[in-house]
Amino acid sequence: MIDVTLLKDFIEKEIEGTDVFLVDVKVSQDNDITIEIDSDSPIGIDECERLTKKIESAFDREKEDYTLEVGSAGLTSPFKVRRQYQKYKGREVEVLTKDGKKFTGILEEVNEENFTIKSEEKVKKEGMKRPVLETVEHIFPYETVKQTKYLLKF
Repeated sequence: MIDVTLLKDFIEKEIEGTDVFLVDVKVSQDNDITIEIDSDSPIGIDECERLTKKIESAFDREKEDYTLEVGSAGLTSPFKVRRQYQKYKGREVEVLTKDGKKFTGILEEVNEENFTIKSEEKVKKEGMKRPVLETVEHIFPYETVKQTKYLLKF
């Protein structure tokens, strides 16, 4: 079976100095390798093909038989690495917390411990009959989040 750590290290070296970053590497028991990459700019098929060829030249199929799939992270797929939070800063995201609550808002702040979204919500003010629309800030420590994904709207 292909060594995942060795493969990750190789990929990181190959994409170093570019705006491409590694999202995920999966190796099944049958040596089916799936690699997800992302970028701050759109990723074309050429980048996936380039990386595929580099991996195939470094990991000999004669020694270790494997299948290889290199693709970009889906636009509406849940975020897997913190760099994706940076990429979507200023855009609308959907956050599902581990306790089942769902929030949508603009991704405002991203740091090592947590991230912040701002959303428009109806808030009931004391002494008022009807709720009013207010901008509310929500701070989410990463460990409390089940998934976050970009909200694609047309």
